Amino acid sequence: MTAAPTTDEYRTLITRALGVALDADTDGPDLRRLFTPSSHRLALDPDVTVVRGARGTGKTYWAKALTDPELREVAARSYMMPRLRRVRVTTGFTTGGSADTPYPGKRRIARLLREGTDPEVFWCAVVMMALGIPEIASIPDWADRIRWAEENEDAYEDALRKADREARDSGETRVLLFDALDHLHADRKTADRLVSALFQVALELRLTTGALRAKIFVRPDMYDSAPKTFPDASKLGANAADLTWSRENLYGLLFHRLGNHPSAEAEKFRAQYGEWLVQSEGRFVAPVDLIADEKCQERAFVALAGPYMGTDRRKGHTFTWVPNHLQDGKGRVSPRTWLLALRTATDLTAERYATQQYPLHYEAIRESLHEASRVRVDELKEDIGWAATAIEQLEGERVPIEPSVVRQCWERGGLTEILRHMREDDDENSGPRAAADDPIGLIDELVELGVLTERTSGALDLPDVYRLAFDIGRKGGVPRKS
Repeated sequence: MTAAPTTDEYRTLITRALGVALDADTDGPDLRRLFTPSSHRLALDPDVTVVRGARGTGKTYWAKALTDPELREVAARSYMMPRLRRVRVTTGFTTGGSADTPYPGKRRIARLLREGTDPEVFWCAVVMMALGIPEIASIPDWADRIRWAEENEDAYEDALRKADREARDSGETRVLLFDALDHLHADRKTADRLVSALFQVALELRLTTGALRAKIFVRPDMYDSAPKTFPDASKLGANAADLTWSRENLYGLLFHRLGNHPSAEAEKFRAQYGEWLVQSEGRFVAPVDLIADEKCQERAFVALAGPYMGTDRRKGHTFTWVPNHLQDGKGRVSPRTWLLALRTATDLTAERYATQQYPLHYEAIRESLHEASRVRVDELKEDIGWAATAIEQLEGERVPIEPSVVRQCWERGGLTEILRHMREDDDENSGPRAAADDPIGLIDELVELGVLTERTSGALDLPDVYRLAFDIGRKGGVPRKS
């Protein structure tokens, strides 16, 4: 049997395989690294219209992968979904719209809306452009395209019937992908109106055609805040999927990345865990037990990090400790946060604990939570700014914390007035659904978002993935940085 990688070789492999860029906008999918977690199968079904996923869970990753025939083939094989081989995918919206795309960029959208464009008409024009309808594609300017779509309502329905018939005749499903909806507009209320109109147009495609489908990747908070007052809106939720990551999936992702790095260290790693299936162009598929059996996964992770988060079991087992401390109040762990924490722990171990026996030292793992928390909180500030503002006002406190103490902190910090200004400021994302002066409603909403958790005693807690970057203490927990 091939010798196991040395400690230094393991560290080199982890550093290189996990990489530096962990954002799908700069580090897109490729044949070797594309991982197909079991829980994502439904999200790729062409008939599923809405795919909800928080930051870093794979929305943009899958949107990009589905546009690549080679990566679609990997997904079709992995998920035993032959229908993915008979789809034609076109991007209906993502970042970077230009004259060469069937959708405009963010600034052009803002200008069109200022000129009075109806959001539903806008998306109808985008759909026709994505389907390559000649009558509208021949018009060079978006304002004129919108005007044409508004003046030729019957042409839209005729175009859909024709495109549907052609797709049926060819045995294909035409899938229009919509991603990066947080880049639609700087004003969240306007973005909500655009998303709502997109939902309506997408639902109409599903209900009135047999071979034309929209697939919309959207953050859960944007899905919830977009008005759904149009007919049959309830069918959206019944036809939605969520990008979730179980602990088994997270470890499967890690081992898939390690086994698919093009290096001698990766070859040594693969040799320790049974037969890896070799696919085209150097892609390796791990044995089922390394991807799906937690006992096997734990043995593999213990080889990297040792069994305990200290000198004995009293500090916790590494296998469960790491994902548990990276999850939010809903038990969700972002794979981006997961990989970032492990990559950071590897670097810290090499700097501070280079001579210890395992590639990852437990103190380095504990310290890596601070970087993971910083990134997660930065994302929260961008996505749900009011929630970050509310938690910022608890700085210096310690959890668990009584709701009455939270209310006092908010009163001292003037949160009510801050939230009212946020709602009035067009450049801010939307505020809470609850009234700005309703602390109980705000707390309930933060619990619903997974930012806070509520104990059976009624006290409030804050997951470490948020707590550390907000400089909030916990007795006996991972300490704040001094």
